[in-house]
Order: sequence, then C-alpha cells, then structure tokens
Amino acid sequence: MKRSLVFLALLWPVGLAAQPSKERAEVVRAGYGKYEFRIPARDGKRLFTSVYVPNQVHFGQKFPILLMRTPYSVSPYGLDQYKETLAPIAAYEKEGYIFAFQDVRGRWMSEGDFVNMRPCTDGAGVDESSDTYDSIDWLLKNVPGNNGKVGMWGISYPGFYAAYGGINGHPALKAISPQAPISDWWRGDDMHRNGAFNLQMSFGFFSSFGRPRPEPTDAPSKGYEYPTNDAYQFYLELGPLANALKKFGFANAFWEEITRHPNYDDFWQARNLLPHLKGVKAATMVVGGWYDTEDLYGPLHIYQAIRTLNPATPVHLVMGPWHHGGWWRTEGKMLGDVDFGTSTSIAYQQAELAFFQQHLKGAEPLGLAGAWVFETGANRWRSFSGWPPAQAKAHTLWLAPRGSLNSKAPTQDGQAEFVSDPSRPVPYTSDNQSVKQSKNYMAEDQRFAARRPDVLVFQGPVLEEEFTVAGPVEVDLWVSTSAADADWVVKLIDVNPGKLGVTPEGFRGHQQTLVRGEPMRGRFRDSWERPRPFSPHQPTRVRFGLNDVCHTFMREHRIMIHVQSSWFPYIDRNPQSWVSNIFEAEPGDFVKAVHRVYFEPDHPSQIRLHRIQASGESSSSDSRGSSVVGRSTN
Repeated sequence: MKRSLVFLALLWPVGLAAQPSKERAEVVRAGYGKYEFRIPARDGKRLFTSVYVPNQVHFGQKFPILLMRTPYSVSPYGLDQYKETLAPIAAYEKEGYIFAFQDVRGRWMSEGDFVNMRPCTDGAGVDESSDTYDSIDWLLKNVPGNNGKVGMWGISYPGFYAAYGGINGHPALKAISPQAPISDWWRGDDMHRNGAFNLQMSFGFFSSFGRPRPEPTDAPSKGYEYPTNDAYQFYLELGPLANALKKFGFANAFWEEITRHPNYDDFWQARNLLPHLKGVKAATMVVGGWYDTEDLYGPLHIYQAIRTLNPATPVHLVMGPWHHGGWWRTEGKMLGDVDFGTSTSIAYQQAELAFFQQHLKGAEPLGLAGAWVFETGANRWRSFSGWPPAQAKAHTLWLAPRGSLNSKAPTQDGQAEFVSDPSRPVPYTSDNQSVKQSKNYMAEDQRFAARRPDVLVFQGPVLEEEFTVAGPVEVDLWVSTSAADADWVVKLIDVNPGKLGVTPEGFRGHQQTLVRGEPMRGRFRDSWERPRPFSPHQPTRVRFGLNDVCHTFMREHRIMIHVQSSWFPYIDRNPQSWVSNIFEAEPGDFVKAVHRVYFEPDHPSQIRLHRIQASGESSSSDSRGSSVVGRSTN
C-alpha cells in the first residue's frame, strides 16, 4: 500500500535542523566513525572524500551511501573533526545512512584542475560523470557496511554535480536529487538571463570563488570587503564592467573568460548540461523554488531533459514557494511579507526522505506524482502527471492603450514610450540594506517601480473568479529604440484588492506583488550566437520566455504587466549604443534612448500564459478572442 504525504507527516514529525553547534558535532561523533580518503580517479588524480559510517556496521548492519560532491568544501578536515550535521534533518541519521562528502576535482583538498561547469565528454574522457562513477566504485569496494546502493543529492552547484553524476551512472547509483541545480550559466542560471549579465551575483560570487587555488588546501577564500551596504550605489559607481577586474585584487581567470565570451558561443554551449543528460537510470527527484533568484531555470529544464532523454527512468519534479535552498534553510512559510499559510518545507523534507528510503532501502513507494508543485496565490500543493500540466491551455493577454491589458487582439494603432537612462537605471528591489542579492525581491511590492516614468504599466480588469496559470510565460513584444541596443524586462504581477489597511490582507492592500520577471538582452532577439543592433525607430519583434509559474490570481485581484529596460544591479546596464562586447564598453558608450512598445494590429505585443480552468469551467480559446473573466473599473 502506498503511503500518502499525510501519513508521512504523522510518521515523521521532523522539522528543520537545529542551528549547528559544538554539542551537535558531539552527537554525530557518538554515532559515527569518520574516515578520510583520497580516492583515485581513472587518470590518477585523487579526490578528497570524508565518509561518516554509522557505528551499527560493527554489529553486522548495512546501510546505503548518500554522496554529495561539492566545490564548497567538505570541512571540517581531520579525523578528529566532525561535521555538526550530516543531513539537513536528523531523521536521516536516525534512519541509518553512510554519508560521503567529496571535494570535486581541483577544489579544496582534491587534486587536479578545477573547471567551472566542466564540459561533459559523453564518456570520451574525464569529466564529472567519470569522477562520480570512479568514486562510487571505490566507495563500494572500500567502505565497510554498505548495502551496495548509492544516492546523490546537493543544492545549487552540488545539485549540478548530482545531476551530472547520473549521466551513464554507476549501476549502484539508484537515486539522485538535484536541488536548485545549475544547467546553463548563459541561458538562465546564475550568471546570465537570456544573455543579460547578472552583475550583482557574478561579482559577489567570483570575488571569492574565483580566487586561484593551484594546490590542494583547506584554507578558506577571503570574501570581498564592500565599502557600502547600498548595492545600487556601489555598482553604479563601479562604472563600466571593465572596471570590475581592478576591484578583485587577484587574477580572476573565470571572470576574464566571461568577458571574452559575451555571446552564446562554443565556450558556453559546451557548459550546457542539458543535452548530455543521457543514460540516467537512477530514480530522480528534481527540486526547485519558485522564488529562487539564482537557479530556477536549472531545475525546470533538467527535469525536462532527464524525462525526455530517459523515458524509462522515474523522474519527479518538486517546486515549492522557496528561495535558493529555502526548503532546507527556512520553514517555507514566508517570503518577505507574503505568507503561504503553512510551513511548506516540512512536507517536502518528509517526501525527500521517503524518496531515498524507497530507492536505497526498499521502503514502500511514496506514490509521489510526476510533478508536485506549490500553487502560490491559492497557497496549496498540487499534483500533476508531469510538468507543464497537460490540462493548461494557452491564454493570451494583449497590451493595449491607456495602460490596459486585454484578452482581445488590438484593432487600432497604439504605442507607449519612455526614456531609458543608463545613469538612472530602474532598481530591481527597493531594499538598499545589503550588497548581497535580495532573496525577497521575487515576491516584492512593485509600486516603487510602477511610479517611475521609465516603467510601462498595463493592468487587466478586476477578476470575478480565480485565474490559475501553470507553466511557461511567453513574451512577444513589438518594440523600437532611438539607439542601437536595449534590454527588455517584463514582469508578471498580482495586484491585491482594496485599500491600505482595510483588506483581508491588511497592509498589503493594492500591493503589486511580483509573480515572475525576466530580462532579455535585445541584441540576442534573433540569435544567441550572433547578436545584431536595432535599426533606430524601426518596429522590431522581441520574443523570449519567463521562467514557469504556478500561481492563482484570486477573485477581486488584477493581473498586471510591467515593461522596462533596466533592472539594476541584478542585471548590468546596457550602454544602448552599439558595442560588440558590452564587457568592453567605455563611459561614453552609455547613452539615453527613447524606447517604444507597440500594441496595434500590425505590431501586437502580447503575453501568453497557460491557464488551468476550474472544475466545471469551459476552456477558453484565444482564437475566438475570449476575455479575462472580470469587470473593468477603468
């Protein structure tokens, strides 16, 4: 009999891990023996691996191995130094696992050369797949008390290695859980979004992670000392991107690689993991957060790639209302001032443990659907056979005159324009308290941006019934610029009803809550590999996708769209004059420009959502010009 998640909640009343402490390390020491190995890879390089073995192996018990491979250190080092936690919740330790942690090739105490997003050789040489295979094979033969089964998991970069390790995986690798995994650092994860450079995150990350480590070492890297907490001001004063190298204080090799490859050339294409995810036989649970500003693209696309390229492999997608790693680092109840009504992380943690219990220890099947996702707005979990849901139907919203948003195509000419000034870019958040990338901006009130003259606002009618969207958000704009280049940022927004302080939401009355937003570097509108300038004042089509959503716009709410051309310092400033490589732009290249968005029969600008009809509702058809269910108050 399959166990439901409700049953699991009763069976395992586990919560988030306690804060690490010396006392907690002593608990681990009491239950485990620690071993440190230098595992030889097929080319002779040795990979440093810490292994924690339950004391019960001395009494004949056998346990599966749970492996994490990381570039962020397996510390603490030394046989007498124990980790404070071996897994995010103590239930893993109670259930019985052998925990293995490995410094990936070229990082910390492992030998070899480290390569960011190491290209996959598809079995023709050494890569992260072969290193994983060799490590698993060695662990099975040399670690006592293992039951011959291995699982892998990891968040962010370790999630990338968990997915990578599944490629033509070792026969003993039975389950993997790539969580917030990186898939493509140019198309959508971390460092770029549709070709637009993520300045704030990239600078913050590589100012520490980019320090050279020519020999194995357990010494941590020094972080960058910012002179201010105001990220907007810091990066504005930084000036052109070429000035960044002067700030680091060391030879930052990968940053220099980034600057040499502004387009989606062979360098970046080789680092795209998606086409290589073949031969994945391990059961897979891909995990992501709807509010992950770093790696939301990765889990959605890695899930699709593994599912498509390995049709016989069981693949699950779990998406919750979390920021990066929030399913383990927070209760998952709040993000900023958005309340999801329950501690969503608890339910997920139980499901993850049950997944590994099933595939590594033969426990009863969890019965998890192909896609188990949290529906924001309505604040409930939903199960679908796959993602995107097959029942979701396309529903087009058209930008229209006087800032309106219609469900019918335009019948007369209309356009709106604004001046984009690189010296005064639109901020992506109203928070000026930290130089670190904001976690809350993905559900932040957007009124601070809507009040600027360089942000176009389009609002639909008041909804008379719930409007649920699930799947990709597709943008199709007709635009022009007085200059030669432009970025286009589109934001999907949920407008709360009522007056401030007197609505059921209280202080969130009339808030413009961000649901999804993404930038597009306009020069890549026709080709990621071969950018080209805009012809001044010429209407030009720009199409791109926002990352998927699962969100219900509740009754009495409105759907809103923002269109703008900067999102700083999350995204670097586009000079707007034509330079072949923006990383080499000089101060004089940054110019004001008049940008225009068209909404007319020959140049219709539109946003395509994918709607799930409520039970009993008839499906709408865009071809018949169906309308958003609502009443206009314009």
